[in-house]
Amino acid sequence: MRITRKLVIGFLAVSMLALLAVVAGPWRSSGADTGAAQCTRYATGPRDAARSARPGDVVCFDGDLSRRRLVITRGGTAREPVTYSGGGAAVHGITVEADHVVVEGFRADRPAAPGVELTGDHLTLRDTTVIAPRGGDGDGIRFFGDHIRLLDNTVRDTGNSDGRHADCMQTFASDTPTSHHVRIEGNRCERVDNMCLMAEGPDDSDGEGDGRGTTSGFVIKDNHCETLRAAQALMFEDVQDVTITGNTFAAPTHHAIGLADHSTGAHVGHNTLDPGIGYEVGIDASSRPGYEGPEPGGAP
Repeated sequence: MRITRKLVIGFLAVSMLALLAVVAGPWRSSGADTGAAQCTRYATGPRDAARSARPGDVVCFDGDLSRRRLVITRGGTAREPVTYSGGGAAVHGITVEADHVVVEGFRADRPAAPGVELTGDHLTLRDTTVIAPRGGDGDGIRFFGDHIRLLDNTVRDTGNSDGRHADCMQTFASDTPTSHHVRIEGNRCERVDNMCLMAEGPDDSDGEGDGRGTTSGFVIKDNHCETLRAAQALMFEDVQDVTITGNTFAAPTHHAIGLADHSTGAHVGHNTLDPGIGYEVGIDASSRPGYEGPEPGGAP
């Protein structure tokens, strides 16, 4: 057979396509795919995921979730959590009501507030974006439970219109679980009208807490905080043993941190403050025991 230039080019093209197919592996149409090697189970939607997920699974989604809220009710175990991976997929908000769950890589544009709500123990939310949550109190993320981690998320454009108090992140203890061992690290709260974090224990001063249990053990580290209308960026009421370090407070609030209602044992240091902030820490007398950090500048 005569070997022509066209035959050589054709052979090379076929060989290249075959090589790419081997490297890429099975192809799926979903934009939520985070890679065939990582995903152990595929679901078309929240109900499918709730039925099929098993401990240790990495669940990815084939279906379009952009008009639906992702409601997660199936978790894993302490050794084998279930990971729900979005790969940048759009959702209309996220609700988790389970234990031992990791949620990663989703984007919620104008979801019903709160954009993400976590209730349970040993929960992680990471690499997820919430933009302009609507309705309710306008919050970006709410969380309730023990051993919760909020890592490298972005919340942007929460609004205080119509009497809302639209925080970037919030927890409280009013017919909801108290929270312990919470790590909030590497998050960005951008253009939030109210506070970057509002944390209220069961005996907060406004009387909305249920008075049962305690809220304690928070680490607030290396976050970017831009709060536009509240007097302070972080507020703790009846929350004990809080460490606040390495954060950037990027807007000129009256003060950066408020500690009130027996928020004892706080440790504050190495934060960066916008020049327009009046003072770093405001504290009341009940929260003084165990406090370590810069000299408080006034009331919380």
